[in-house]
Amino acid sequence: MNEENSSAHADAATMKAMHQTEFGGPEVLHEVELPKPKPGPSQLLIKVKASGVNPTDWKHRSGPRFLPDPPFVLGWDVSGVVEQVGVGVTLFKPGDEVFGMLPYPFGVGAHAEYAVGPTRAFVPKPGTVDHVQAGAIPLVALTAWQSLVDTAKIAPGDRVLIHAAAGGVGHMAVQIAKTRGAYVIGTASAPKHDFVRGLGADEMIDYREKDFAEAARDIDIAFDTIGGDYQLRSLRTLKPGGIMVSTVPVPTKGLFEEAEALGVRAETILVEVDQAGMLEIAALVESGQLRATIADTFPLSDAAKAHEAGETNTTTGKLVLTME
Repeated sequence: MNEENSSAHADAATMKAMHQTEFGGPEVLHEVELPKPKPGPSQLLIKVKASGVNPTDWKHRSGPRFLPDPPFVLGWDVSGVVEQVGVGVTLFKPGDEVFGMLPYPFGVGAHAEYAVGPTRAFVPKPGTVDHVQAGAIPLVALTAWQSLVDTAKIAPGDRVLIHAAAGGVGHMAVQIAKTRGAYVIGTASAPKHDFVRGLGADEMIDYREKDFAEAARDIDIAFDTIGGDYQLRSLRTLKPGGIMVSTVPVPTKGLFEEAEALGVRAETILVEVDQAGMLEIAALVESGQLRATIADTFPLSDAAKAHEAGETNTTTGKLVLTME
């Protein structure tokens, strides 16, 4: 009987998903039954096992950002098992374990039992980690990778300042910077310093006690995930020719003019779907050089609680939804 039930569920035309029909607080998130998607040409249908929850999720939930108005299903991180492949797909077969990021921002929909995305958004899940670990990694690791490696061209010996170094993106950035031979200075509240040092940071600054713009000097790369005046103040830490990369895509007023006046560069970045980057990240995960710290996990039905936890802005590492 149980086998029949599980088989029937696997063949079901619907799935559970965390859905919203309006902007608002966590209470607008509701678990509903939606049609199970079908993969189109060059797409995978993935049975989602775990999916990270990121600040961009609660920002999109609460008000207009990049997505059209609701209804929609949030979530970009995916770790799971290929259920079905679309026409023309050769890289994966049903049953393969994969992880990756749905195309940001418009390919959203990972906070559900099934998700569809382009084949090359995904790579094989490393066998050294479980789905919770793999589901926590893609968006934050790609954001750090594309900022530090692709944009800032991080090199051995570079002095790198990483803001919010205990956060989701920050704790990935610290580890990635160390694998590239950088000297890492992190900002975080004092209780989180030991955690970030454990990831490899060489120095820590308590932003509550010190002005990082005075404490950090001769920086080659400043990595900002906070925005606002952090962007401008980070410019003052840079040596001539240095670069500040911010994951907040709206530049604070006068940012580029100030950078030019100081003889440094400023860039703002949005994470992009990136199979090459995911392959590099997967290799670091496989070798044990990159690991997500899991602050907490929640079943899909408790997504609102995950959003509430995230919005406290005190999380160390990542929050993850599990589908089973």
